[in-house]
Amino acid sequence: MEQRPGARVSAEIPVRIWGMDASGKPFFGTAIAGNLSAAGAQLSHVRHILKVGETIGIQYETTKARFEVMWVKVSVAPGRNEAGVRMLANQPVPWGEVTANVIANTPAERNQRPGSEKRRFARHKVQFPLDISFPDGQRAHMQCTATDMSARGCYIESFVPLQIGSVVIVTFWIDSDKIRTNGVVRASDPGVGMGIEFTAIEDQIRERLQAYLEKIDQGFASAAGQSS
Repeated sequence: MEQRPGARVSAEIPVRIWGMDASGKPFFGTAIAGNLSAAGAQLSHVRHILKVGETIGIQYETTKARFEVMWVKVSVAPGRNEAGVRMLANQPVPWGEVTANVIANTPAERNQRPGSEKRRFARHKVQFPLDISFPDGQRAHMQCTATDMSARGCYIESFVPLQIGSVVIVTFWIDSDKIRTNGVVRASDPGVGMGIEFTAIEDQIRERLQAYLEKIDQGFASAAGQSS
């Protein structure tokens, strides 16, 4: 079932976090996420000092998302810092299954029918190789792997992302066909990554790409089911 943004649960889960700390240095670490909702969480046992307003990445199990740091509480004890984070728009909820299961078992929710709204171009958490080049042809190509992709765009993890508004050329393959489209960087999160919107892709190619992504995603899900 779909979790409402304002609904919070008290479950605590271990997560992986990364980004830029308060001193402007990149970091990787772990934390405990609690007071969970579809909009954010409270982090505890954070070893690094975070900065309000910065964007960080958070991963629970296999799902990653980007969050804005809303507040911080620094502790004198090592590894005891705390922070409140809010999820950025169009991100998957890393702990959605955890919170949905808790909410589904409350009396107020048991009799409600789950929502059925689905975006036409849903985002898929797949490892999708692609090549980034530039219209001026003077900069080196970037061979990347998108970690979040749909027929409208993709998100690429990078410690040094391109600036917002940068125009790029994205090249990738659908089966044996090479696809090339223009793109624009719409999100740039230092220490985390960048989001690219595809701006020049034909409708039939867009539909084909979405179907291809769904096929890949279903293949991963099937393989995971067989191995469990």
